[in-house]
Amino acid sequence: MEVIKLREDFIKLGQALKAAGLVESGVEAKEVILEGLVLVNGEVELQRGKKLYDGDIVQFDGEQIMIEK
Repeated sequence: MEVIKLREDFIKLGQALKAAGLVESGVEAKEVILEGLVLVNGEVELQRGKKLYDGDIVQFDGEQIMIEK
């Protein structure tokens, strides 16, 4: 499981996917999110700008990202 440490209060979903190296670009992040391939805390998330906070878990392509303060 990849862990992303927050520098601010939150990170946006598209940025988190890029930071974890699961997508190459913001455009690719937007595509996979809009296709319903990304889960946040177990539910499909369709907003690229969804704010992620401490404790959130993102799942995509068999990988998990944990958001930590």
